Amino acid sequence: MRRIQAIIRPNRLEVLKKALVDNGIGGMTVTEVRGFGRQKGKVEIFRGVEYKTDFLKKLKIEILCRDENLKKIEDVIIQSVREGEHGDGKIFIFPNEEVIRISTGEKGKKAI
Repeated sequence: MRRIQAIIRPNRLEVLKKALVDNGIGGMTVTEVRGFGRQKGKVEIFRGVEYKTDFLKKLKIEILCRDENLKKIEDVIIQSVREGEHGDGKIFIFPNEEVIRISTGEKGKKAI
């Protein structure tokens, strides 16, 4: 089992969600986060005053999957969120040792 963590732009969430559902991927967790990388923030104007925002709003998507579905999910994420610019995001892959569905007690692949 693997845990996929993707950091994406908020405006790409619905596109990603639809693409995952269309490809038979049945679940994800979304967390609002802030951060910066190569994009290095942006300058905005509020009530006529210019200010720099260093930490940009992003979304962290987490998906737990079977090893055999990993490549498919990676491809779906890349194809649905890529705009070809700095700030498109990152994907991180982690091993996941165990999953337990609390309601039934199922473990492992059955719990995904």
